[in-house]
Amino acid sequence: MSENVTETDQTFALTSAATPAGSVIAPQQLVEALGGENLSPDLAWTGAPEGTRSYAITCYDPDAPTGSGFWHWVAWDIPAATLSLPVGVAREDSSLKQAVNDFGNVGFDGPEPPAGPPHRYQFSVHALPTESLGVEQGVPNVQARFAIFSQQLASTSLTARYQVSA
Repeated sequence: MSENVTETDQTFALTSAATPAGSVIAPQQLVEALGGENLSPDLAWTGAPEGTRSYAITCYDPDAPTGSGFWHWVAWDIPAATLSLPVGVAREDSSLKQAVNDFGNVGFDGPEPPAGPPHRYQFSVHALPTESLGVEQGVPNVQARFAIFSQQLASTSLTARYQVSA
């Protein structure tokens, strides 16, 4: 899902070399229990709307059998001059803030779906009108998500999938 930015006639867009839109999640992004390295994918974005002063990143699995999905990553206070993140953003990276994900860890944890149908993993970049959300590192992800979703100017996403055979 991408939102068109009408003021500049640009499209806010997100890409990843490690995990392109529509692809199967790259092995290095999977949790160690599935043979992966538990590394966040590289992400790059363009076309943010005018007034963007920082970015946030989220990774969400809407297919998790929880009734409310599963949050793998919520990061924010990424400076407006930053237009990409490398593979493997560290949990202690001081260039951004990260929430406690639904695994109970700060930072990114990759896919580990139960056996069954494929799960979708939605990576999103959110353009924000403030340099800082005013939310501290290590908070529960719901607190950061509330601040992100209540303030965002626009967002763009890419979706990849992963399946563990039954």
